[in-house]
Amino acid sequence: MPISALALALGAAFLHAFWNLVLARAPDVQAATAVALVAGVVAFAPVAAVAWEADRDVWPFLVATSLLQLTYFVLLATAYGRAELSFVYPIARGSAPVLVLLAGVVLLAEAASAAQVGGVLLVAAGVLLVRGVRGPAAAGDLALALSIAACIAAYTLLDQRGIQHASPIVYQELSMIPATLGFLALTVGRGKWQAVRAAATPVTVAAGLATFGAYILVLAALSRAPAASVAAVRETSVVIATALAAPLLHERVGASRLVGALVVVAGVVLLSL
Repeated sequence: MPISALALALGAAFLHAFWNLVLARAPDVQAATAVALVAGVVAFAPVAAVAWEADRDVWPFLVATSLLQLTYFVLLATAYGRAELSFVYPIARGSAPVLVLLAGVVLLAEAASAAQVGGVLLVAAGVLLVRGVRGPAAAGDLALALSIAACIAAYTLLDQRGIQHASPIVYQELSMIPATLGFLALTVGRGKWQAVRAAATPVTVAAGLATFGAYILVLAALSRAPAASVAAVRETSVVIATALAAPLLHERVGASRLVGALVVVAGVVLLSL
């Protein structure tokens, strides 16, 4: 893997961890998420306009992925409002590739390699370590994290086909516009307009730019290295976010949770082989 591709993929991992950390520490996660989404959509609209390339066959995919993106951000804001990032993030990010693999095996009759089976087992073990020994309330948090993973897996599978009908940046922008408008409407509809205005800080705006920026860095890395290598490096965001949750969010990230995050990343690396 070229050094340039490695640097781009690591940059994407840091940006992804960054925007999740910013939203998780916000006083009102839903309001901050709304601001971040609007900032990202507005900032990258000119880029999408210049790079415009799309055919009419893209629209069914955009409708479906927009609904999934909206659901994803609603679930993410809910999860960060009630559970710790160092719990939610590793499980959601690590379980998504497993669900993509299982969907391929069950729905498309694709064969799974021995390495991929080992990856599934490692991710499962990592999830158990991250979860730890917790009370009944943790079951709801786990369900939220896995629901987020299901959304990631679903829009990943859709986007693999949808991206054939539009340039990546245009596809990203068009899918995020309705998702952003929907999320903003839900937030304002709950009487949070003042909270949205209060959340419009430079840091939150930067988080919004990071959501799109991370994706662009991934695209740049993919132009220089195989997808499997890029995907594996990108998932280091799991370890980055978990490790930074202690000093930045004041979460109690014990050895079990940190080791669990590392095991999840190892599993994802095997899945990408």
